Amino acid sequence: MSVGRIKKIKKRDGTIVPFDQENITRAIHKAVESVKGRNGKFSKELSDKVVERIEESFEANQIPEVEQIQDVVESVLMKFAPSQVVKSYIIYRYKRSLIREEKEAIIGTPKKSKLSVNALKVLKERYLLKDLQGNVVETPDELFMRVAKNIARADKLYDKNADVKKTIKEFYDVMANLDFMPNSPTLMNAGTDLQQLAACFVLPIEDSMEGIFGSLRDAAIIHKSGGGTGFSFSNLRARNSRVKSTKGVASGPVSFLTVYNAATEVIKQGGKRRGANMGILRVDHPDVLDFINCKEKNDAITNFNISIGLTEDFMRHVENDEEYPLIDPSTKEIVNKLNAKMVFDMLVSSAWRNGDPGIIFLDRINVDNPTPNIGEIESTNPCGEQPLLPYEACNLGSVNLGNFVNDNKKIDLERLAKVIHTAIHFLDNVIDMGKYPLPMITRMVRANRKVGLGVMGWADMLVELGVSYNSEQGVKLAEKVMAFVKKESDEASSELAKKRGVFPNWNGSIFNKNSKFFKGQHMRLRNATRTTIAPTGTIGMIADASGGIEPIFALSFVKRVMDGKELLYVDKNFKKALDENNLYTKELMDKVINQGSIQHVEDIPEEIRKVFVVAHDITPEYHLKMQAAFQKYTDNAVSKTVNFSNEAMVRDVESVYMMAYKLGCKGVTIYRDGSKELQVMNLNMNLKKEKARKQDEESTVSEDDKCPECGSKMKFQEGCASCTSCGYSYCL
Repeated sequence: MSVGRIKKIKKRDGTIVPFDQENITRAIHKAVESVKGRNGKFSKELSDKVVERIEESFEANQIPEVEQIQDVVESVLMKFAPSQVVKSYIIYRYKRSLIREEKEAIIGTPKKSKLSVNALKVLKERYLLKDLQGNVVETPDELFMRVAKNIARADKLYDKNADVKKTIKEFYDVMANLDFMPNSPTLMNAGTDLQQLAACFVLPIEDSMEGIFGSLRDAAIIHKSGGGTGFSFSNLRARNSRVKSTKGVASGPVSFLTVYNAATEVIKQGGKRRGANMGILRVDHPDVLDFINCKEKNDAITNFNISIGLTEDFMRHVENDEEYPLIDPSTKEIVNKLNAKMVFDMLVSSAWRNGDPGIIFLDRINVDNPTPNIGEIESTNPCGEQPLLPYEACNLGSVNLGNFVNDNKKIDLERLAKVIHTAIHFLDNVIDMGKYPLPMITRMVRANRKVGLGVMGWADMLVELGVSYNSEQGVKLAEKVMAFVKKESDEASSELAKKRGVFPNWNGSIFNKNSKFFKGQHMRLRNATRTTIAPTGTIGMIADASGGIEPIFALSFVKRVMDGKELLYVDKNFKKALDENNLYTKELMDKVINQGSIQHVEDIPEEIRKVFVVAHDITPEYHLKMQAAFQKYTDNAVSKTVNFSNEAMVRDVESVYMMAYKLGCKGVTIYRDGSKELQVMNLNMNLKKEKARKQDEESTVSEDDKCPECGSKMKFQEGCASCTSCGYSYCL
């Protein structure tokens, strides 16, 4: 809002912007709040006095600098405001200067001040272009413009008269404002010689040496370009099966999983991140028990997430405690039978031990396969949220929900819809602009045109709305929000189909009323899938948003990224709430840093504790309810971790796996805190010392307290005992 003679000001980066008194009022209001509470009238009076002083101090044609404006604010406060308000403003100004200095030390003077210090560290390490000497040669602002210009060019493929400049601005704005962020390969590679823009790939593994090592070669090429790969090992012969051509015996899926893992270890993805993989084996494969236990040691097969592909038939056998058949993948004959409950229990115990394997419900995924005429889905991307056909790839992106809560504490649905339509346009363009590592991948991608628009900042949105994550209100809101995202994504894809045509494999798809697979969806669509919920690891860090649909991990925690580097996080909304309620003290923050949660901190009002729940405050049941709510309106699948405390028992994991099956999830991943020596998120560095202390205690426990299976300490609870290491349990 321009006032009086002064129409413009000069920012620190040299850009000229309109003079807006509201910015002055907000800064003063923060200082006033800390002393006099929410006194908006007093803040506005002081702001008006500042504007009067500015009018007196500068000529009509002058453009004052930001620092000069702040000097005027400070002088007015010193004359008309209580000393505590002056002190608060000076401290606020000083802290802002420290943050600017830290940002400049990382990356020079960033034009987009919305980026946090941690975001700049991540951008510098992984995303910003560098010269041959490793020096950064672009700013974050230039990165977003590089990507926007490159992806907007696809418009010309469909309309020679397209207003590409308008599209560039739309794409640039949603990224620079941190409203939407595409997957990492798009940010890294768009506008470069590499131009590989997709994050998710699935490769088949045929039961021959040529097939096995051919796919390994293809995976190496994908990893080098920045993509992650998923594989089904279900077509490989079981260990010790006869090989007719050599008269020898097969070594089995686990042996080749180990080979793939070793190859990944030596490949850097474009020098920016290590290869990520998903390995899946059907539960009816003869080697299923070997596969379940292949990551028993935490240092084994570290470049793979693994999952067991469960079928509806198997789950019925589990519920009835019956045997089920194991099928030879080459002959399709029954070669053995196992008790389904025993296999399920082993799967649960292994997941309790260190988080692997997860589970994928294969039949459920294929019910939603949009192109069943092309083939059956056997695998997913590394985090499980993107089921794909062999040789298929998908590019993902996420809307930052935390940015769409307005000043009235309502969701700005109109603005959210606009960003969703821009995002679907962006992702569809990515398909055309991307260079794919293999011709077969290019053909599959452009025939199905799958995209995966998801969300991040869900926990941030709940906090800003004052809704608890672990509440029925939160679950219902999740359904409402994701239903809106899906509706707008479908409409955006339909609008593109009118201009550009439906995806080429439309005729045999579940959407074509003339197809035998038709499922009653009459909307013509540009993309075979539109929505996916991804974990948004590093892009969430760039946007300073909570990851995917996960709850806040902790209000303060250490995140291990970028080859072991550690970044300290303090939740931005929590810090803001403390400031607004005049609760921020060093003693309180020490408690938060040590505990991560505030549920037992009585100094904090109950209404704040209710909203700021963290991952370990939330029961596994509510973790799953939230996942199921989002899955209901997601075309592909949902990446979500059900967090357990270190003290959780094996039966807790079992109940979650069964609940995931009954709630209609397409898969589930659990993680028990501290079950791996190296984990991405840690409450604080003192946890290592605490773990070492506990290990010392366990080495001195009596024989009566030791597990008969592995010798570790037994935990006694509710009349039952469970091993803290291997999961062995019994009831007294």
